[in-house]
Amino acid sequence: MTIQIRPNTTQTYRGPTAVRPRRIQEGRPFPLGATWDGIGVNFAIFSAHATKVELCLFDADGKSEIERIELPEYTNEIFHGYLRDVRPGQIYGYRVYGPYEPDAGHRFNPNKLLIDPYAKQLIGEVKWDHALFGYTIGHDDADLSFDERDSAPFVPKCRVVDPAFTWGDERRPNVFWDRTVFYEAHVKGFTMRHPAVAERDRGKFAGLMTTEVIDYIRSLGITSVELMPIHAFVDDSYLVEKGLRNYWGYNSLGFFAPDPRYLASNSIAEFKELVSAFHHAKLEVILDVVYNHTAEGNELGPTLSFKGIDNATYYRLMPDDARYYINDTGTGNTVNTSHPRVMQLVTDSLRYWAGEMRVDGFRFDLATILAREPTGFSEESSFLHATMQDPLLSEVKLIAEPWDCGPGGYQVGRFPPGWAEWNDGYRDTIRAFWRGDDGMIPKVANKFSASADLFDRRGRKPWASVNFITAHDGFTLHDLVSYNDKHNEANGEDNRDGHSHNLSYNYGAEGLTDDPEIVEIRFRQLRNFFATLLFSRGTPMILAGDEFARTQGGNNNAYAQDNEIGWVDWKITPESRQLAEFVQKLIILRQSLAMLRRGTFLHGTFDEELGVKDVAWLKPDGQEFVDGDWADGEAKCFGVLLDGRAQETGIRRPGTDATMLIVMNAHFDVVNFVLPEAPGGKRWRCVIDTNLPVREELAPFEFGTDYMVTGRSFLVFILEPDDTADSEDARRSYAHVSEAFARSASDRLRI
Repeated sequence: MTIQIRPNTTQTYRGPTAVRPRRIQEGRPFPLGATWDGIGVNFAIFSAHATKVELCLFDADGKSEIERIELPEYTNEIFHGYLRDVRPGQIYGYRVYGPYEPDAGHRFNPNKLLIDPYAKQLIGEVKWDHALFGYTIGHDDADLSFDERDSAPFVPKCRVVDPAFTWGDERRPNVFWDRTVFYEAHVKGFTMRHPAVAERDRGKFAGLMTTEVIDYIRSLGITSVELMPIHAFVDDSYLVEKGLRNYWGYNSLGFFAPDPRYLASNSIAEFKELVSAFHHAKLEVILDVVYNHTAEGNELGPTLSFKGIDNATYYRLMPDDARYYINDTGTGNTVNTSHPRVMQLVTDSLRYWAGEMRVDGFRFDLATILAREPTGFSEESSFLHATMQDPLLSEVKLIAEPWDCGPGGYQVGRFPPGWAEWNDGYRDTIRAFWRGDDGMIPKVANKFSASADLFDRRGRKPWASVNFITAHDGFTLHDLVSYNDKHNEANGEDNRDGHSHNLSYNYGAEGLTDDPEIVEIRFRQLRNFFATLLFSRGTPMILAGDEFARTQGGNNNAYAQDNEIGWVDWKITPESRQLAEFVQKLIILRQSLAMLRRGTFLHGTFDEELGVKDVAWLKPDGQEFVDGDWADGEAKCFGVLLDGRAQETGIRRPGTDATMLIVMNAHFDVVNFVLPEAPGGKRWRCVIDTNLPVREELAPFEFGTDYMVTGRSFLVFILEPDDTADSEDARRSYAHVSEAFARSASDRLRI
């Protein structure tokens, strides 16, 4: 058997010596992938430039190739065929023929077994070997050479699946955006050290289904669990050589298949069971998805799937030299979503997870790339149009990480209506403020108001700003207040990796300490961060374990730490438990305070008709900021008066929410703050004081009280309404908050 490589050049492909004949039918060009219809399996794979595709069937353990069948039909650039005697469980892969012309962007090599882009399940993992590469490593002009070794022993194989599953009475929680609280978690890291998770289920979807795990998440007040990548991914060769793994999973290989390492049962039904269990607990499942690049890297990377199926279509190549890849991702390649078939692959994958797997939304890694056309990022890109018009995808939560390293890559606030976006400006501003940096009050006021300058356009709502202080990438919240510098030595890169601009502070000791004063300050700062996050307008996101002060030992780039550094430690100290209970209290209060969840941005403008401002920014003397006050760079204490009488919605009528006063003091020392008089009330009641995390009652404070605000503390007051007849709605709102306060003191956190 020979294939044409270049003009006047041929290469020999040495495949199995015995291939049994099998009757194959024409089949259909749709749906793409391997589809079981109850009788047989239809195989369909797209390639615009291939000349032939062979379906390779393997034995039950995927080690021996037992048969090779040429797909007989080619329709609309799709090779397809149908086998009546193939059943779910069949292991398969592809070999694709065509020109090997790297200078033209073509890298076909049938010696390389390829993964079906639409495979619903993979078995095995990449075993790094020179045979995985389409070229001969060590050859001059390496990637222009051609390698004849068979890669089948070293690549994962595809498995035909039966999608049947009994969902029973499962229903999507459909959590309203204004009530959403995200919780970013890693499947393995969250369960590996949990004492209630059975040994066989640790690190698996089954572990997340453990009753105690679900009960804890629910009791904390979380509504939506955002899982870090669960699509099949690859451990980079340079990490494997150092004894490390690609722990985070941002190195996708299959957009339809869950990674085998997360399956305790070896069945994809396990993920469906997880979704069903979460939905029964009224928890949403959000997937962090990576469609911007694949694990195949650049021209020197392995040939595992897309590169060997149709390299020139699936990837963005340099327009003046197709041998090389556009690298807007920093990972070697960029998926070419400008091509309709590649766009179809991405949207088909999204529909599969939202429909067949019933997930509730997606967080898109480096989403700017998906919306980038050859001319640059565009709000009118085909990807954004495709997702927003799709009847299924337009009803799930869509969250963008709105940046990448390509030209014009930073696009926070530029995604269209219907999308939410990670707001890294919120992260940096709140970190700098509580660290005590100068001149932060104007910036905090902006971010506290859901970054209206970025998001208040085209009818977008405050929830579009996903506010976070920590995420998987960077310090944990505990480490943010415990380390001045990163400590990434375990990554094997001499501590050069990871960001150095962390806006962190250790308060006198680098890392863990027994000094009670430092410990007390650190935990108060943790409470300040959580209170700020949960009382800001926008959608809050919490990093799993931050609520009980988990640490990574100062590692702010634990992407390769599939070990105790990256795993959540469930050994809870009394201080950690108290912090978690405080976070639970904050979430309960957030859900009870409609003022925090209003669908309007804060602008501080006076409403002439209603005679009220939506927000007033106050100095410690209780007076409003004027223009000159905002320029005081040394000011570190201010108040936020949220008037419940302000208009709630587009309907012109007074609001009925409880009026709130929030005070933030980032100064290291006490600041006296005069509690202002507020219309419709008779006194203030203190709901939160991060210096006194445990409160038994709503302590009363009269107007004009000179409240001694402890250094580095956050306070929340609720206006107790007066007894006038027209305050019935205000009294009802106040009573609702009082009930929530009482419940926050009695609800048991199941930790």
